[in-house]
Amino acid sequence: MKIGIKGIRRVSAVAVTAGAVLTAGAFTSPAQAATLKTPTITAKGGFVMNNGTGKSLFTKAADSRLSTGSTTKIMTARVVLAQQNLNLDSKVTVQKAYSDYIVSKTASSAHLIVGDKLTVRQLLYGLMLPSGCDAAYALADKFGSGSTRAARVKSFIGKMNSTAKSLGLTNTSFDSFDGIGSGGNYSTPRDLTKLASNAMKYSTFRTVVKTKSTKQKVTTKSGGYRYMSWTNTNNLLGSYAGTIGVKTGSGPEAKYCLVFAATRGSKTVIGTVLASSSVANRTADAKKLMDYGFKK
Repeated sequence: MKIGIKGIRRVSAVAVTAGAVLTAGAFTSPAQAATLKTPTITAKGGFVMNNGTGKSLFTKAADSRLSTGSTTKIMTARVVLAQQNLNLDSKVTVQKAYSDYIVSKTASSAHLIVGDKLTVRQLLYGLMLPSGCDAAYALADKFGSGSTRAARVKSFIGKMNSTAKSLGLTNTSFDSFDGIGSGGNYSTPRDLTKLASNAMKYSTFRTVVKTKSTKQKVTTKSGGYRYMSWTNTNNLLGSYAGTIGVKTGSGPEAKYCLVFAATRGSKTVIGTVLASSSVANRTADAKKLMDYGFKK
């Protein structure tokens, strides 16, 4: 059977196309066939999700109730930012009770000075960067309801729990404004991630938690001013590309916790590790989970 010139060209074109497909397949099939290895973390619990879609990307004991440490302060900030007619520039006078509390609890501090006046915005920086329990106390006292400080604090913690309920955080409870309670502060990796995702909808929260360090001018008791310098305890800022927050936590029961978030391109991953074994390990855990999340 004779094949004309046109026929030869047609056969050749088919052969070239088929060869190209086979060659492409040879290059792409190993990558397609390779499965992404699920990371191993030291933390007792971990969770990561795509912040844009809410899709779960990694789980380890994601719904196990664990102590939250200072990651509790995410809810402290969230309650403040949700207040009606919130004025971030309104001033709060530092009370002796706040500094006494720090001393009695040997708590992490923003080193607030009695008599100084700070804005609510400044207190949020003091709360989230150095993890100031004195700043947490000041905010609870300011935004709780009642005629006594004890009543206001109780009211504020009530707002924390009602907010958790409204957000569908069914495995979360608070008995303090800062994570130093009587064993009644607990949440899960999934719940804390959902809380952080919600808090990140507030522009002020996003601005504060991505700040590596800040110097704030505050008014002194005598009417002068001083500068307060705070550095963020979240060492992912500056060490993991794309990090945008969120909050560290630690304690005898909580061990080492970290709620984290990062954006690369159009994708944001957000997650939590609870009860990791050291600062270094919680950081390594978070980096592993974010790496994994971006590849998923």
